[in-house]
Amino acid sequence: MNTELGVAVLIRDLDSGDPERVAPAVERLAAWGERALPRLLTGVSADYSSPRLAAYASVLSRIGPPAFDAVLAASRGGELNGYFAVRLLRVFDERCAGQYAALALDLDRSLSDYGFAGLLRLRVDSEAGLRALVNRVVRVGHFQGAAGDYLRAMWDSFAPRLRELCRDPAADRPVRRGALGVLVEGGGLDALGDRDRMLVERLVQVKLPGNVRNVPDTQLSAWWLAVPGATYEGVFEALGLHHPRPVTIEAGVAAAMADAVRIPSPKDADRGISRAFVTPDLDGWRLVFGQFTQLVGDDDWNDMIETVERVSIACGRAQLFYVDDAGGADIWFAAEDGLMVQQYAAEGDLEEEDDEDPEAVTGGVREACGELSVDPDMVGVLDTVVHGHGWLAVTAPDMGHGQFPGLLPV
Repeated sequence: MNTELGVAVLIRDLDSGDPERVAPAVERLAAWGERALPRLLTGVSADYSSPRLAAYASVLSRIGPPAFDAVLAASRGGELNGYFAVRLLRVFDERCAGQYAALALDLDRSLSDYGFAGLLRLRVDSEAGLRALVNRVVRVGHFQGAAGDYLRAMWDSFAPRLRELCRDPAADRPVRRGALGVLVEGGGLDALGDRDRMLVERLVQVKLPGNVRNVPDTQLSAWWLAVPGATYEGVFEALGLHHPRPVTIEAGVAAAMADAVRIPSPKDADRGISRAFVTPDLDGWRLVFGQFTQLVGDDDWNDMIETVERVSIACGRAQLFYVDDAGGADIWFAAEDGLMVQQYAAEGDLEEEDDEDPEAVTGGVREACGELSVDPDMVGVLDTVVHGHGWLAVTAPDMGHGQFPGLLPV
């Protein structure tokens, strides 16, 4: 029986759905090897049946590297749609580790992610995989999805080699910088050596105070606190913030917007830790940004009132603004010396506003914030008077800045 006819007969058995025919067809097609690949890749796209796809995947995984290359070529050429490509590129074993690492270097982001996903699944301690991570930093500047998961999975093995690569005089400068970026992404500043930490600190000092237009805008949703520039230092104790350190606006905003990290404590197995950013003095006010549940709490209304009153005791005055266009919430509070002096709330079609004082500030968050303190959307657009620099602080006393993974823009 010639190859073409023999493969065609076995493909019919593979498609039959009969376990007694499928199992031997898988073995015999795998034995045909590369000769079976054209018909296999043509047949696999015939329908979306999961058992049928599993049978084809079993054959391809047994064939190994030649099948990997054929699936990838079919995906690149458009002969294999994304549904099948994603599932088939998941099935190969350690024999294809080098191909997964090469795929992780691909300029096509989706294909690159398939490569990292394969390395992650196999837990391959691959020098090519390490170089792919470095290359991702050089090209993209950050990690998402499988690349970051692979780095964390291989961290203990990769960290020492990345430090060596940072110091390797034979390595190109972009490669050394990429290795440095991977170290910070995986282990924060604590992953760096003393010299590199010093260089990062020096760069931060040079960039202070930075571009004030990079404060968060209020489009769609936002929340923030405002306190007087002259008394802002009280906000650290009032909010339970620790280890304040100078930071650029770009880095402060990125850190404050990042998700909390789970760091269990003896009293709380699910404890989350995050960072808060206090801006430079902007027209006499400092704004505070961070994770709402970490700095304010879960009981939105009561916690907002308690927070703004507590901060006003420490700083003399404080305002809390909360706006969510999608949810229909538009709320702000103003307190002085621990007492609420004015508030506004509009949720859906309901609106409540203090109206006893004819000179009171009126309107929602975007109308009121500029009258009460500073409008973030206007910072740097109009002539904003800036003094000092921003501060980045941590919501727990037992965790320094260096333990937060991830790259921050400077």
